[in-house]
Amino acid sequence: MSLLSSSPWAATAVLPLADQPPVYAGDTQLVLACLLGILAVVALITWGKVHPFLGLMLGSAVLGAVATMPPGDTVTSFVDGFGSTAGAVGILIALGAMVGKLLEDSGGANRIVATLVGKVGPGGLPWMMAAIAAILGLPLFFEVGVVLLVPVVILVAQRTGVSLMKVGIPALAGLSVLHGLVPPHPGPLTAIGLLGADLGRTLIFGIAIAIPTVIVAGPLLAQLVDRWVPKTAEGLSLFGSGTRAAAKDDAVEGETDSTSEPRLDADDHFEAIEEPLDEGRRRVSFASAIVGITLPVALMLIDAITKLTVTDKEAGIRKVMDFVGTPVVALLVAVLYCYIALGLRSGLNRSSVGDSVGSALPGIAGIILIVAAGGGFKQTLVDAGVGNVIKSWASGVNISVLVLGWLVAVLIRLGTGSATVATITAAGIVGPLAPTLSANHLALLVLAVGCGSLFFSHVNDAGFWLVKEYFGLTVGETIKSWSVMETVISVVGFALVMLASVFVT
Repeated sequence: MSLLSSSPWAATAVLPLADQPPVYAGDTQLVLACLLGILAVVALITWGKVHPFLGLMLGSAVLGAVATMPPGDTVTSFVDGFGSTAGAVGILIALGAMVGKLLEDSGGANRIVATLVGKVGPGGLPWMMAAIAAILGLPLFFEVGVVLLVPVVILVAQRTGVSLMKVGIPALAGLSVLHGLVPPHPGPLTAIGLLGADLGRTLIFGIAIAIPTVIVAGPLLAQLVDRWVPKTAEGLSLFGSGTRAAAKDDAVEGETDSTSEPRLDADDHFEAIEEPLDEGRRRVSFASAIVGITLPVALMLIDAITKLTVTDKEAGIRKVMDFVGTPVVALLVAVLYCYIALGLRSGLNRSSVGDSVGSALPGIAGIILIVAAGGGFKQTLVDAGVGNVIKSWASGVNISVLVLGWLVAVLIRLGTGSATVATITAAGIVGPLAPTLSANHLALLVLAVGCGSLFFSHVNDAGFWLVKEYFGLTVGETIKSWSVMETVISVVGFALVMLASVFVT
């Protein structure tokens, strides 16, 4: 019996006998263990206010206990999953954070915004803001991207008279789509590792699906959201009410230095005037900043294209790109480039650049722990035998593996509020079905899970409150704008995934 099937619509494969995990309990009990384990994670995070890292650990313990796994086996499964996930993803998260921090501290991010925004009029601002967010969203975590972009969004809206939603929704959509669908973000990278998907294929499909999704959920949706939430930026602080405000010790709430404010020129084009530089500092060029952001993605894309076009694995170009296009190497190259081209060339001394790189790490320690703990929870699910039960059920009802992955991610997202936790857990649950898919459909499964992880952000999601406070919205207004946007991203993105599954084999 063949172990592989190229169809994403049914799962009929079985694992070889030697790979079958021990049977600890019957199917019904294992399903109950899975549900109670997930409910424990949800309850601990949402009701108990427990950190997701501890919530996932304790949820694994609940799952193992209900599945009657020996305590030692439960611990071993969790630790094995934690270690393998941290090893595969932790380095990438750290390197990506370094690129983002160097981009921020060197002024590269501001340079990109000032250059691109200055080329359009008010009518083109929603589209340009979506493009800027998508570019900055490549190396930056969502929360960091929000902190960087929100002052720009407010500033643009204040000086052009364009409504806040017409500018803000496209920017948020660009960040969110990249966060959920495109490596090297932690969610997609972890799902690729857990499902054994090809990074290059996932990257190509992810970008192809991300572009129309950003268009629909960004500039187009913003026209509707502006009717539901007619909001201006008048009176809003440029730096929000949280840590961003603290970073601007000399800023007075509601006021900015006129030398740093954008303005409308005679041709009604938006001109972003960058803040004055400190003594000894230099502005980085737009080209240098763009290269710093896109370099790792470009290297991985070139590697993916090389694999598809050069079939001889011994060919010199294939060997070179196999090495350079490896995510760890690609991101390391980007860090070294940003260290020199953005850090040192902006006038920062070696000590300051080193401090910048180091300061990127404390903030992502929690992310790495959550991602790794999600891998531990996943491994406990697999070793308990839950995956095989789900695989058998999916075979019996002939449900699409892509639909199953999306639905599981949606449910976990609604419960926990965390896109990363939803991605990791859903990937773990549908992981045993991965051998039934072709390489292309496996990449699409990663994206289906990623789309599900973005569904309807609400009050249990930190991003919900971040957007609410920065934009000065009520809870109802945040639901009608941010939550609706996230849902549109999830549904449109998944629809495109299903459409692509029809045309690829």
